[in-house]
Amino acid sequence: MKVDRLLSIILILLDKKRIGAQELADMFEVSPRTIYRDIETISMAGIPVRGTSGAGGGFEIMQNYKLDRKVFSAGELSALLAGLSCLSNTTQGDELVHALAKVKSLIPADRAKDIELKTNQVCIDLSPWMGNENMQPYLEMIKTALEESRLLSFEYTAHHGIKTARTAEPYQLVLKNSHWYLRGYCHKRNDFRLFRLSRMSNLQMQKESFTPRDYLKPELDFTDLLAAMQTKIKLRIHGSILDRVLDFCTFEHVFPDGDQHYIVWFPFIENEYCYDILLSFGDKCQCLEPAHVRAEMKRRIHDLAAVYENHSEGCEQDGRTEP
Repeated sequence: MKVDRLLSIILILLDKKRIGAQELADMFEVSPRTIYRDIETISMAGIPVRGTSGAGGGFEIMQNYKLDRKVFSAGELSALLAGLSCLSNTTQGDELVHALAKVKSLIPADRAKDIELKTNQVCIDLSPWMGNENMQPYLEMIKTALEESRLLSFEYTAHHGIKTARTAEPYQLVLKNSHWYLRGYCHKRNDFRLFRLSRMSNLQMQKESFTPRDYLKPELDFTDLLAAMQTKIKLRIHGSILDRVLDFCTFEHVFPDGDQHYIVWFPFIENEYCYDILLSFGDKCQCLEPAHVRAEMKRRIHDLAAVYENHSEGCEQDGRTEP
């Protein structure tokens, strides 16, 4: 992780009078060229690093410079600690442990209790309650592939259950709405694609490496697009599912309808995802309008009931009984 390496180099330079580029490269298992880029980044950040050539040369921080431990406010240090802690919940590796320890070393003793209190006021835990057991090893494998520019191969299940074999150049891990995605260049499609990790299987890192392409970060803010696509549909729900409905809309769109029911103006898009949400509410939700959405819900419920009726008849014909 580059940020961890930069912080480590700063602490080493503060501790040592002078150290060579090759020694730093060996220490962090990177090339001397990478170390030169890191030193340039540190200098641009305002820390005066001087380089000398020849025998006994190397990098050193100019004399009389000291890193002020009070350069960060209590709120800033709390934000750093909270961010690193939430990453440690989802990804493994010694680099995060070391980064946490180094940030904590910047905390003055007289402010430690106050900063600990502020850090604990917000808890960010991105680990799932339950889910795909492959998620953690897949994240670690993709992180390695990103660092080493190695190709990834996997099977991907797309819309309508269509499964295809893919080979991709990894460029970015994305966490969006509690789901992990891989942004990569797909050799099958000859274009950049966003792959959801939960839909991957048989993920393998190839020995073959690749030369990174020019890459533009994906546009992940679809607020305006979704607002243009959404319409409001009228639902009547039982109070027992109000908490679930509020995951998708706000109280401003909910109105009491008797003692136990509510009328909800629900944001809706004509796609499988939104119809599945309505079906998940079961018999505690009824679509009142528009008429075509109500009719489509009736059709889907009829088809669902037919699946169970046919299954029951098939079991009787096979001589099996329902559990």
